[in-house]
Amino acid sequence: MSKDDLNRQIIRHLRDGRKSFSEIATSLDVTTNTIRARVNKLIKQGVVDINGVVDPDKMDNHFVVIVGLKLNTMNLVKKGKELSTLKGVVSTAVVTGQFDLILTVLLNDKFGLEEFYTQEVSKIKGLRSSETFVVYKNYNLKVPYVL
Repeated sequence: MSKDDLNRQIIRHLRDGRKSFSEIATSLDVTTNTIRARVNKLIKQGVVDINGVVDPDKMDNHFVVIVGLKLNTMNLVKKGKELSTLKGVVSTAVVTGQFDLILTVLLNDKFGLEEFYTQEVSKIKGLRSSETFVVYKNYNLKVPYVL
């Protein structure tokens, strides 16, 4: 098994955030120290981030929106980084197609769509237009709790 194959298998096991390194090691027929060292290296390289995530559908008064943005500038990476810091933003992606950026945003009954646009998005200069897609049912979507 190559190093990359082992890393991918370790990452698959880490989907179950409660699985111990020794359980993973036994399953993959390697030592616990090998798993610990590889996971620590993957974390240090920024490949893996181990944290708790939530299913917004299972949390009262929470929902996700996907926002497509068109910009007045071609400095997509700079604007993407700027938008990624806004309250509620789970992720920002520079994309191809009709939008320049796609945001995934977690909202709730205290910080909803109106607050997101008026208090957060309004701070950002150079936005041409936006289109918002409210996710009314998700499958397998888990997000960090960013509110």
